[in-house]
Amino acid sequence: MTKQTDNTDLLRDVKIGDLTFKNRVFMAPLTRARSDKDGHTQTPLHALYYAQRASAGLIISEATQISQEGQGYAWTPGIFTDAQVKSWQVVNNAIHNAGGHIFCQLWHVGAISHRVFQPDHNQPVSSSVWTPKGEAFVGDYLEDGPTVPHAEARALSKAEIKRLIDDYKHAAQSAKDAGFDGVELHAANGYLIDQFMRDSVNKRDDEYGGSIENRLRLLNEIIDALLEVLPAQRIGVRLSPTGGPGGSYDSAPEALYLAAAKALSGKGLAYIHVIRPNNHTGDGSNKEGMGSLMDKMREAFDGAFIANGEFTPDEANQWIKSKRADAIAFGRPYIANPDLVERIASNAALNAPDAATFYGGQYEGYTDYPSLKKTQNAL
Repeated sequence: MTKQTDNTDLLRDVKIGDLTFKNRVFMAPLTRARSDKDGHTQTPLHALYYAQRASAGLIISEATQISQEGQGYAWTPGIFTDAQVKSWQVVNNAIHNAGGHIFCQLWHVGAISHRVFQPDHNQPVSSSVWTPKGEAFVGDYLEDGPTVPHAEARALSKAEIKRLIDDYKHAAQSAKDAGFDGVELHAANGYLIDQFMRDSVNKRDDEYGGSIENRLRLLNEIIDALLEVLPAQRIGVRLSPTGGPGGSYDSAPEALYLAAAKALSGKGLAYIHVIRPNNHTGDGSNKEGMGSLMDKMREAFDGAFIANGEFTPDEANQWIKSKRADAIAFGRPYIANPDLVERIASNAALNAPDAATFYGGQYEGYTDYPSLKKTQNAL
C-alpha cells in the first residue's frame, strides 16, 4: 500500500512578482542536449516535452546561451537569433496552450567551454585566465569526442564586459519576443557570472575583482541591463553557493552569497533560486550547513525564495510549510515524470529516470515516459 502523505502546502498556489502560479512544484532547468546542432534551435519535439510538463507551477527552461560565445555543450539552445526566437515561440505556445508558465534561463558558460563552440574557434572567456578541471562535452562536434579536456580561458577586457552586458540585454529582449513569461539569470554552478563572483577564479585587479563588492559588480550590472527590457517582477536569479563543473569555489561562500542576496534586494525582482549541495553539482555533503546559509539568504532577499537540490516531495512540503521557501524546483524527477504534480497529489510512485538518455538523442528518454493518464498532445 502506498504511504499517504499530505503535501497540501506544496500544491497551493503562490503569487511571485505579478504572476500567480497554480502550485509550488517548479521544474528546474534541465540541459537535455537535443537542439539543432547548427542553428541551436528548438523543434516540435521540445514543444511536446515541455507541454507534457505544463502542470508545473513554473517551468524554468533548459539553460539557453545568450550568444555563440556563451555555448559550452553540444546541442544546447540559444536565444540570440531570429530563428531561435521563432523556434522558442512554438515551444512557448504549446506550454501556454496547456495552461503553463515558463521563464527562460539566460546562460553564458564562460570558461566551461571549448574552442569548437567559440566564434572563429577563439579561446573561451572568463573573469581571469583559468583552465577548468574536467572535460567539455563536445558530442559529435569533434571526432575525438564526446568529451575532451577544457582549454585555457582568457580574461575578458573591460570593453568586452560592456559588450557582454549588451549580449545579456539582447537575449532578454529575444526571450520577451519569443513569448517567455520572464527570465532567470543563470548566476550559478560555476559558469561565467559565478567565475566573476568566486575568488578561486577571479584574480582581477580592476573594479571587477578583489573585494566581494567588486566581484558582484558584473551580476549587478547585468541585472540593471535586464531591467531596461523587462519589468523587475519578471526576472529571477539562480545562485549556488557550492558546486558546479570546473572545480571553482570561493574561500568564503557564506559571506559572498549572503552579500549577493542582499545586493539583489531592493530591485523588485521576482525571486532568487538557490541550489543546495547535491550529487549532481558536487558530492552532496553539508546539506544542513548550507541549509542554514539558504535560510539567511531567504531572510536577506526581499522577493520570493525558490530552493533546489534533491528534494523529496515530503521534504519540499515541509520547507513550504515552515516558510523556508516559497516554491521548490525539482530537476531529475521531472525528466521521468511529466505529471510530477499529479503524482505528488495522489501519492503515486515516481518513474525512475534513465541516465543513459539524459543528453542527446531524440524522443527516447525524453517524451516517452509514462504518465498516470494518457498525455494530451498540446501542439
